[in-house]
Amino acid sequence: MPAYWIAHVEVLDATAYSGYTDLAPAAFQRYGAKFLARGGRSESLEGGGFSRHVVIEFTDLETATACYRSPEYQLAKSKRDGACIAHITIVDGVDTSG
Repeated sequence: MPAYWIAHVEVLDATAYSGYTDLAPAAFQRYGAKFLARGGRSESLEGGGFSRHVVIEFTDLETATACYRSPEYQLAKSKRDGACIAHITIVDGVDTSG
């Protein structure tokens, strides 16, 4: 069953954040990530708003978690620490097979 990263991000320092965006694609590629939403227009209907929303699909929860914990992603994450506020949740998808 697929699993998803759901991320809400507020970039505070675009220059520092670019260190993350330069490195993170290596982890996403290694773990077969498929971006379903990345930035773009959005409207927050409840709760606090973020300027960026991202939904990434992985083959399963284990792969999604392994990507987050990977050395490649953790290196990228270290470049965005302090450059943004990020809320990231990994969630199982819904079984739609019937």
